[in-house]
Amino acid sequence: MSPIEARIRERHAIVHALLAQGHGIRDIARELHMGGNTVRRTARAASPEELLSRRHQPRPSQLDPYKPHLDKRWAEGFTNAIQLQAEPQDLGYRGSYQTISDYLRPRRRHRIRIDAPAPPGVRQVSGWMMRHPEHLGDEESRQFTAVLSQCPELTALHGRVRAFAEILTTRFGQHLKDWIIATRADDLPGLHTFTTGLEKDWNAVVQGLTTCWNSGPVEGRVNHIKMIKRQMFGRAKLPLLRKRVDRGLGILPIGGHLRPH
Repeated sequence: MSPIEARIRERHAIVHALLAQGHGIRDIARELHMGGNTVRRTARAASPEELLSRRHQPRPSQLDPYKPHLDKRWAEGFTNAIQLQAEPQDLGYRGSYQTISDYLRPRRRHRIRIDAPAPPGVRQVSGWMMRHPEHLGDEESRQFTAVLSQCPELTALHGRVRAFAEILTTRFGQHLKDWIIATRADDLPGLHTFTTGLEKDWNAVVQGLTTCWNSGPVEGRVNHIKMIKRQMFGRAKLPLLRKRVDRGLGILPIGGHLRPH
């Protein structure tokens, strides 16, 4: 039992005891140093539970019909009570500024944003941009469209990314030069740096975007050889490594040991 609840129960018992002795409301208020309205509420309550239940019920306010509107505006980012006071007044509110300020104070103290969705982060937007539009969900597509509508630079960037993805997936390397020219016409410094890097190794890039050949198998073989060498814990030199690779011994199982031949 909290101290407040204990005090309410004790006050209820004392007031009803004095009433049973024939004392009036005014005499009880004077004797207990309580307000007359408080004594009347206590006297009308048949049990302490009635007082305790009323304690947790908010009092009616002129602001009640306008609270949903204030909550909505707060969630939209309008947090200035002076600005928010004018809107309920236009809707018919005739209360004071202090009532609105008191209602908004807990939100301001704890920075409450009711039903305010967090804006998408950089990584999330980047992920949407790199994925095919058909692979985005309905909500992702809606949010991504909203982001693009607020930023012309992102819209231009998305167009260039989609065009490059088309060249990459369809192996239309012959269109790369046109893509670079169009990209440099846009104010996209990050892509300008990317195009400069492409031109430094132009022939290899065009071949990679045109033919079906790539260096993947070679890189995989190199990684395979490196793994074999690591399993020898730096104790074996190149001749033994060459023998293991030539004989196709491959990678040792976990906990395996080298055996002489």
